[in-house]
Amino acid sequence: MATSETVGAISASTIQRLYRAFMGARAALGLALLATQSLAGLMGAKPTGWTTLISLIYGTQAVLAWMLPRWFGGGETPSKERAGLSTRQFMVSIGADLVLFTLLQVRDPSGPYGALFFMPALMAGALQPRLRALGCAALPSLVLLSMSGWAVLNEQDGALRISQAGLLGCGLFVVTLLANEIASRLAREERAARGSLEYARQQADLNRLVIEEMEEGVAVVDRRGLVRTANPAARALLAEGASLRSGAFRLDTTPAWKPLLRAVEKAFAGELWPEAGRDLLLDFGRGSQRSLRVRMRFTLRPLDGDDLCVLFLEDNRLLEARNRQEKLAAMGRVSAGIAHEIRNPLTAIAQANALLSEDLAQDPKGEQLTRMVASNVERLKRLVDDVMEVAPGIAPVALTLAVAPLVREYCADWATTQRLPGGEASPLRVEIERDGLLVSFEPEHLRRVLINLLDNGLRHARPGPGALRVQLGEDREWVRLSVFSRAEPIPAEVERHLFEPFFSTRSRGSGLGLYICRELCERYGARIEYHRRDAGPNAEANEFRVLLPRPASPGAALASVPSAGPDSHFPDTELHER
Repeated sequence: MATSETVGAISASTIQRLYRAFMGARAALGLALLATQSLAGLMGAKPTGWTTLISLIYGTQAVLAWMLPRWFGGGETPSKERAGLSTRQFMVSIGADLVLFTLLQVRDPSGPYGALFFMPALMAGALQPRLRALGCAALPSLVLLSMSGWAVLNEQDGALRISQAGLLGCGLFVVTLLANEIASRLAREERAARGSLEYARQQADLNRLVIEEMEEGVAVVDRRGLVRTANPAARALLAEGASLRSGAFRLDTTPAWKPLLRAVEKAFAGELWPEAGRDLLLDFGRGSQRSLRVRMRFTLRPLDGDDLCVLFLEDNRLLEARNRQEKLAAMGRVSAGIAHEIRNPLTAIAQANALLSEDLAQDPKGEQLTRMVASNVERLKRLVDDVMEVAPGIAPVALTLAVAPLVREYCADWATTQRLPGGEASPLRVEIERDGLLVSFEPEHLRRVLINLLDNGLRHARPGPGALRVQLGEDREWVRLSVFSRAEPIPAEVERHLFEPFFSTRSRGSGLGLYICRELCERYGARIEYHRRDAGPNAEANEFRVLLPRPASPGAALASVPSAGPDSHFPDTELHER
């Protein structure tokens, strides 16, 4: 059932379109009324002067209101708080019709002017709330019944007029209700259409956002090799050095895209394309190449029947890296399980070896064998500890640390363990730009990272004083911890595998040192990088740089970590600071 808000639910633009349509119909009705009056005059049935004048006024007003809408309120937009037409629009259209048609009926009661009331009734039913529309239908009905009653009192064939007035009044109410019901349905359909359009717009925005953020490249290509749309990932994969600008482009404009163009043409020609895709090599010249995994899907556009090919592009290097990470994760879980099982037998072997060493204390050969067993047991224990250190599933617990005292302490302990010479002959230099730097890390893991980097640097450094340098400073939002080693540059084929597990250039190395450093850094949001840097006059060094994150809250409490303090020194060596 329609309510008074039915017409208000129709959008303002729809009301304006209907209003202009009705104003055009009024103009046509006004011209028809004038033509009827003229035709009646030509046929000898001359109308009265008042009838002609009222018809002329109505026709002129209707035509001007249609041709000059701004002067007659046609440009007014109904507000959301007001349903239907504005007061000015109502008076210019429906109000004027009711007044002028009533005058015509009064001046010529026997004329056929009662049918004209269907125009304002229809217009009120379509553009006004139901109660107002029924009021507009009731007014001419009362006028017609009143005139019929007056005819009865004057004995002027009133019975026939009353029946005609009753039928005409019922017709006005029926037309008004039907028009109002049609307007109600239009309002409901318009609301549904707006809701569907908004939902479709939201879905389109969501799809566009998802496609724009996808790491996988998506491109839509037609039969002519025109790429109609492509997301940023696809544009980056198809360009070398810089991504393509937005907009359509053709695959035949760049030589590097020819393999992709040929594949699309063959696919459109009917050649079967594997479900998992194929690898295509794009050659950008100057030795720059990119291998892509290309998958194809086809869609049929219902409007013009033009087939479109949707290309899904992935960089094979990223695929290999992802597969490698999955294999490493699986291997890490397996290795952690094996390491856990090895730990108990190792303890038993160490205890048995200790008992044997006591029994063979007087036997030089037996004592040498027990030392070999003990050395290899310790080596296996270190390997087990390394594997368990980076086992998945360990939740990191970051603390707020004053990093400068810890770096001094760890370097001092390491120098003592390595039995480095002291004074100016020491190969280790520690440079701390300023105290008070805070980082978010776990102290024992920070020690593990620094000791691994120091061991690695000393192993490859050239002999001599200052061959190894530890530097602590600031790098924008990070705290920078660098370990410099004056050594030969790392070959490119070795650099690519620096942080991979079980990769080592030593025959007895486990290949887990740098890998553990990277895993521990990533666990706390830090970064570790390798660079070849200038280390002074006529000297270059290998730098392993660790970017440590600062605490999220600058006022966070410092963790209570034992440290040597800012004034600590190496027990047997001199600590050089800048």
